[in-house]
Amino acid sequence: MTNPPAARPRVPYFSSGPCAKRPGWKLENLKDAVLARSHRSKPGKARLKRAIELTREVLGVPAGYRIGIVPASDTGAVEMALWSLLGARGVDVLAWESFGEGWVTDIVKQLKLKDVRTLKAPYGALPKLAEVDFSRDVVFTWNGTTSGVRVPDGDWIKADRAGLTICDATSAAFAQALAWSKLDAVTFSWQKALGGEAAHGMLVLSPRAVERLESYTPSWPLPKIFRLTKGGKLNEAIFEGETINTPSLLCVEDYLDALAWAKSIGGLPALMKRADDNLAIIGSWVGRTGWVEFLARDKAIRSNTSVCLAIIDPAVKALTPEAQAAFIGAMAAALEKENAAYDVAGHRDAPPHLRIWAGATVEAADLEALFPWLDWAFGEAKAALQKAA
Repeated sequence: MTNPPAARPRVPYFSSGPCAKRPGWKLENLKDAVLARSHRSKPGKARLKRAIELTREVLGVPAGYRIGIVPASDTGAVEMALWSLLGARGVDVLAWESFGEGWVTDIVKQLKLKDVRTLKAPYGALPKLAEVDFSRDVVFTWNGTTSGVRVPDGDWIKADRAGLTICDATSAAFAQALAWSKLDAVTFSWQKALGGEAAHGMLVLSPRAVERLESYTPSWPLPKIFRLTKGGKLNEAIFEGETINTPSLLCVEDYLDALAWAKSIGGLPALMKRADDNLAIIGSWVGRTGWVEFLARDKAIRSNTSVCLAIIDPAVKALTPEAQAAFIGAMAAALEKENAAYDVAGHRDAPPHLRIWAGATVEAADLEALFPWLDWAFGEAKAALQKAA
């Protein structure tokens, strides 16, 4: 056993969702929440509408795009888009990590669409974007939360596309530049890059997506919670703050607090810079550390939010995947026991790895304080491995 580092991260929260709260967050910041009131009351609807307006302002969502607050986090928003928009033409779906694989399952096994092409890549890589056919609808994640891989930009998406682009942007929004003119249905949640609370999703629709909703009716029944139209027309009330089901107005207030903070530090450019700077700090540590490397080897597609790190120590690489996962689990447990870092083990569906959230709500100083602890936890787990051998 070696002595642990003396200094701990001041905020040891590195989970990839729910993520660290914004710097300076306090529960008392939510004192103006509209509690014990209906979300359809005048003050309730005003707070929901304000959340939509601030989202547009901070993210730079174009005029004419609708923004709605929907149930069931990002997953609910994606499902709503898939169930409501797909089926009018063939579909290309991209998958390079677990959430993309989940959308493949929904499209092929649940919606049972026949004309589907799946473009896949292993964890740490992207499919061949040049092979995407934009005469078809296209479903993809902008940033793969469980692989640490993002698309480099929106240049690969055709401006004159015939199909719609449906983009799961949950760990990209507020940290990466989304190419709004190339996107038709965009989803994200509050619990990712702004450190909001869980269970609420956001759905952004382009005019092309609205036109699809009003001109096409899916052949399958739509549950009430998915219905975006009323009488063949877009239900505009949803995009003015009249949610389909009951939201938590306490969570709404927390989201408003995060948006206000984002605006106060300089909006999207400042948020992106903080995440980029955090990635650079992690990259510097990886460069001087012999036992770890980025799961995404290509810098151009490396996430600046959900940073995934593979252990390359020969003794660990020689283990079975199950034993590697146990090794990383031991590291994560040791860090949690010391209150030095929480939730740094990679997603269960991914190859065994460490995952560190580096979005804008994470302070650079906390990352710098984390690195000695990661080295310590690796040493402790490696010593235990050698002793067991």
